[in-house]
Amino acid sequence: MKFDISSSELLSGLVICSGSLSSNPVLPILEDYLFTLEDNVLTIAATNLETTIITKVDVMADGNMTVCVPAKILLDTLKALPNQPISFNIDEENLDIKITSSYGEYKLTGNDPADFPEIPTEDEVSTFTSKSSAIVQAINNTSFAVSNDELRLAMTGVLMQLDYNKIIFVATDAQKLVKHSVAGINSEFSDAFIVPKKSILQVKNVMSSDDDVTISYNNKNVFFTFGETKVIARLIDAKYPDYNAVIPASSPNVLTISRSDFQNSLRRIAIYANKTTNQVVLNIAESSLTISAQDLDFANEATEQLSCKYNGEPITISFSAKFLIEMLGILQSDEVELQLDGPSRAGILVPSEQEEGQDLLMLVMPVMVAY
Repeated sequence: MKFDISSSELLSGLVICSGSLSSNPVLPILEDYLFTLEDNVLTIAATNLETTIITKVDVMADGNMTVCVPAKILLDTLKALPNQPISFNIDEENLDIKITSSYGEYKLTGNDPADFPEIPTEDEVSTFTSKSSAIVQAINNTSFAVSNDELRLAMTGVLMQLDYNKIIFVATDAQKLVKHSVAGINSEFSDAFIVPKKSILQVKNVMSSDDDVTISYNNKNVFFTFGETKVIARLIDAKYPDYNAVIPASSPNVLTISRSDFQNSLRRIAIYANKTTNQVVLNIAESSLTISAQDLDFANEATEQLSCKYNGEPITISFSAKFLIEMLGILQSDEVELQLDGPSRAGILVPSEQEEGQDLLMLVMPVMVAY
């Protein structure tokens, strides 16, 4: 069986799917792409058993067949070739593969497609659609806050919570929490599921922000479909903690400040903070924010004062500079608000102006360490 294709088009499809190739696979077949040829369309699939990525490219073929192709040698070959037409000749009996380019021939051995893991299908799914750009932004804004603690299985993923006409993305590691809501979802139901961090990052990496995305899910998998590509993620089977319980009902003390000035000051002050706690102290009064840190072990200390807008009672509170800097790096607004309820309560960080159809909230717990 033979098919012809542009080397650059094939390489683009292979790169899309390569995100779900495993570097240390539990099965040798997971090092392969699954090629399925049907009616002049080549479907490429790769999986690591947790995430499966599928994409399609047009080819000129003289038949239909399925074969597994070793991924690394094929990828390396195409990356080393300039863009040109190439031909694949596949022996349907022994699965030997010959690739022909204008430079010469390259031979490799394919593998039995029967050994490739079964790809999940969209059985008994619920489905909704959204703008890809909004989904990508929600993933960007939440995924950094996911926990790495395998003992807290639910928190190692991003919660996607459907609330009729909006979807809420939530991530937390118990020290920080991010909640990002996207409106305009054409859903008529309320539900929730947890997507592993690695899987949802793969969605972000391959999703085009120009397309709408169709999201389908059942009790085992979620399917993200956009353009000619589909990403399938196995869901985390665990109960997500009640994140609303840790979000203060009211935060009457509101600090408004330049995001870049706040972030840059924290970067400088953090140099002098204790390297274990990264603790910085915020002393907030009318029109003035004083940021300080000290490391008693090395007699290091630093203080800076910034102008700001503040509505509330004077307050002194400590946070991890690392967490604040990370959150401020995610926010895109010129100004941010830090909403506070007291020195022992969580702080809420939000952009001063929310984007249309979206609502972003970042929560950070105070550092309760003697200063």
